[in-house]
Amino acid sequence: MAQEAHPARIAVVIPALNEEQRVGAVVAAVRRALPRAPVLVVNDGSSDRTGEEARRAGAMVAAHPFRMGYGAALVTGYRLALRKGADVVLQLDGDGQHDAAQAPLLLGPVLEGSADIAIGSRFLSRNGYRPPLMRRAGIRLFSFLASLAGVRVTDPTSGFRALSRRAFSMFAESPHFPSDFPDADVIVLSHRAGLAVCEVPAAMRPCPGKISMHGGLAPVYYVFKMMLSMALASRA
Repeated sequence: MAQEAHPARIAVVIPALNEEQRVGAVVAAVRRALPRAPVLVVNDGSSDRTGEEARRAGAMVAAHPFRMGYGAALVTGYRLALRKGADVVLQLDGDGQHDAAQAPLLLGPVLEGSADIAIGSRFLSRNGYRPPLMRRAGIRLFSFLASLAGVRVTDPTSGFRALSRRAFSMFAESPHFPSDFPDADVIVLSHRAGLAVCEVPAAMRPCPGKISMHGGLAPVYYVFKMMLSMALASRA
């Protein structure tokens, strides 16, 4: 008699910085959507009660002693997922902009084996929040640059993603994974490494009162850094 395939083990990774008002609801929504999946919140040096609120909602919490960056928080989450024996990682932000109920849509291509990375794109969805005009222009620029490297994506800055073990284990050990903004450059690197990348529609929500990690002078640095990173990734 043929043995039944072992169901894929899914872990959820949530990087969070100063999200005490939102992270508990995010964890609760994830636990409703994926009741069997461990929820791993990486508290990136928050100065508030992010860690306590995440733990109270039922998450396992890893804490950085100081702010190390969004990408560094993801790497910590990927390494924890490896220790938990996960086959697939679902990642989403701790600010509530991603709808955990849409998790099956992202997980589907990865669980089926048709993709190593599935990205939730707000531009493929008819519903939900659209970013401001200037940010949309930036996203389109990086989409265009990624297409020059051979990979077509509409929403390269989306943090709502599902990843195969092949993908997140590579990122967990890669010296080239950015510690700050792992966006279009990581998609190009993934494509160059032979990982299959796809997008699925995903509605997103605005986060009133939240200070964007792309605020202040960050956009100037972000654009310069991303263009340099993508140029290097394209030659890797």
